[in-house]
Amino acid sequence: MTWSTFHRRGDVLNAVVETADRRLDGALPLDVPGVAERFVDDIDLIGALLLKWHARLSGNIEQALAHEPTDLESAVSGAWRRTAEQMPGVRLLVDRATDQPQTEEMAAAMQRARHAERIRLAQAAGLANDASGRAAAAGARIERAAREGLSVKASSPAAASIRPPRSVPSDRDRESFVRRIKAVLAA
Repeated sequence: MTWSTFHRRGDVLNAVVETADRRLDGALPLDVPGVAERFVDDIDLIGALLLKWHARLSGNIEQALAHEPTDLESAVSGAWRRTAEQMPGVRLLVDRATDQPQTEEMAAAMQRARHAERIRLAQAAGLANDASGRAAAAGARIERAAREGLSVKASSPAAASIRPPRSVPSDRDRESFVRRIKAVLAA
């Protein structure tokens, strides 16, 4: 792939993201000019969209953890929600491709992607340091919490910068945090 081909693919992908965010229908915008020439098939396009999603999610998680280092789970959940609000069309596309895959290959790819994302969420929240089923379950819990109250229409930069009010940590939360610190120090 040449440099100009790479940039053209990026331009087409950005147009796909903009179209998906505008339409909010969960359907792959295959009618965007250049899609057929730059992407091999639906899996190639969804894969590229997932990379954009994960890049934005990673940046939002890093920013959230810097602002809320004592409540990691809430910070990661808020970062996931913020990413979904910044990229609502992409989130709908990913959800549809995961929940209603068109092929077995798509189903397998999306399940692997969901599993990996959930593990990363749990690890970022300090709830796991491995890729176990327990880690994926913890990540699924973080994702469910993030989806609560998610406003798909809040995709503006101003809406993305709104943070939920901080809650005072309970004794249970403080105990959990102390337990996680001890576990990290013991490792």
